[in-house]
Amino acid sequence: MSRLLSQMEAVSHRFEELSIRLNQPETAADPALFRRLMQEYHEAEPVVQAYQALITAQDHLAQAKALLEGEALDPDFKEMVQQEIGEKSQEVAQLENNLKILLLPKDVNDDKSVIMELRGGAGGEEAALFAHSLMRMYTMYVQSRGWELEVLNLNETELGGVKEAILAVNGAGAYNRLKYESGVHRVQRVPETETQGRIHTSTATVAVMPQAEEVDLVIDPKDLRIDTFRSSGAGGQHINKTSSAIRVTHIPTGMVVECQNERSQFQNKDKALEILRSRLLAQKQKEQQDAINANRAGQVGTGDRSEKIRTYNFPQDRCTDHRIGLTVHNLDKIMDGNLDEIIDALATHEQAEKLRQLNAQAE
Repeated sequence: MSRLLSQMEAVSHRFEELSIRLNQPETAADPALFRRLMQEYHEAEPVVQAYQALITAQDHLAQAKALLEGEALDPDFKEMVQQEIGEKSQEVAQLENNLKILLLPKDVNDDKSVIMELRGGAGGEEAALFAHSLMRMYTMYVQSRGWELEVLNLNETELGGVKEAILAVNGAGAYNRLKYESGVHRVQRVPETETQGRIHTSTATVAVMPQAEEVDLVIDPKDLRIDTFRSSGAGGQHINKTSSAIRVTHIPTGMVVECQNERSQFQNKDKALEILRSRLLAQKQKEQQDAINANRAGQVGTGDRSEKIRTYNFPQDRCTDHRIGLTVHNLDKIMDGNLDEIIDALATHEQAEKLRQLNAQAE
């Protein structure tokens, strides 16, 4: 508890300092500084409010205990005070726990927009059709959150399936919610292409990366090979007759990005570089995180695309997230983008695990 109090003293002191600086003329005259301080202020505000609520609850608990330890009380009144002490003790414990969660280190990428990559996996055409279903699900979820979705590249099959889709989701906090979607998604259903009604199991992969700005990762132009080719749709039909599609190869890593959705070479090149930058940053961050967590177990998903994270079972109308053993029903609702129940559960589980590790370190 002493560690928590010392943390809160530092946060409260910084919060007061921010309140003063935000009201100074020189801060208002510098828009960039004002935005940065205002963001920090908004991040600290719920923590300070939670701390104030804890202090108030602790005062009420102390008053109730003092009343009980005082002069002799009427039995009925004594029972009422004891009941209040029990309730206030639970409230203090809950507020302490909430405050610890608010003070947990945050992912530096949580507020960023994301690049999502969806690909059909094992299962042929049915896998591509499932990838299309996932793309529709995420599109509807993004719309429900008020974010913007942009299709950077789309490679479809003749039956309307998705071989590969690369999407940009632009909105504050997009990575904070969508990061839990990285991994292998498995579907069990009767395929649209199946005439005998047999249940097939297919997979699709989802990769979620924070969008990287140029300041996050600088790419040396000498490390790039850029080729142009004609844009084409499903079945090889040409979208246009000019070589507007772009293929960018990052020579040091061998990473290749193709982009053909825009009409001009310049637009496709910009989109391809945006995707490449995000992939390289995600790779760099994963290598750093792997080094840090080399011997640490119990994480909520590593984002490794080899993981089977979730199963969508249509005959049984259920969706199971294997990382936390959560099963929910009403699969049609989930496929229509109602993912908050699952994502909230994953976020809560991750917070609880971080809190457990923090408490273990404190002991």
